Amino acid sequence: MSLKKINTVLAAAVVLFTLYLGLSFVLPLETTFPGLPNWPSDDSGFSVVKGSREIAMGLAMGALLVTGHRRPLGWVLLMVAVAPFGDMVNVLAHHGSTAAAFGIHGLTSALIAVTGLLILRETSKARKATAPAPTAQPA
Repeated sequence: MSLKKINTVLAAAVVLFTLYLGLSFVLPLETTFPGLPNWPSDDSGFSVVKGSREIAMGLAMGALLVTGHRRPLGWVLLMVAVAPFGDMVNVLAHHGSTAAAFGIHGLTSALIAVTGLLILRETSKARKATAPAPTAQPA
């Protein structure tokens, strides 16, 4: 399997999981906040804000993936990796589970960042391969 296909599968998985996560916070399902010892109450609006953030990120990544804008997708994936990193810091700052902070949020952040870097690497190789060769200057 080519690097492009692997990167596409990874990016699609990130997009689908992000959308699923966002919908699970917005829809009236049994929502939990992994790692936080004291979960915000349902009437606080925390889950709607968190869900809306996840849905917006998923839609942005999905639009870039579907339209084939791979280099911007790589950059957006790197930026999106900040959200689960922030969630990890939030869990740690509020004396939550260290295992959940690093095992769920930290690994998610790392996976998204690695996917972004792989796509950027793939697109930089493609750009170099299609770049015109420099022309010789007369002496």
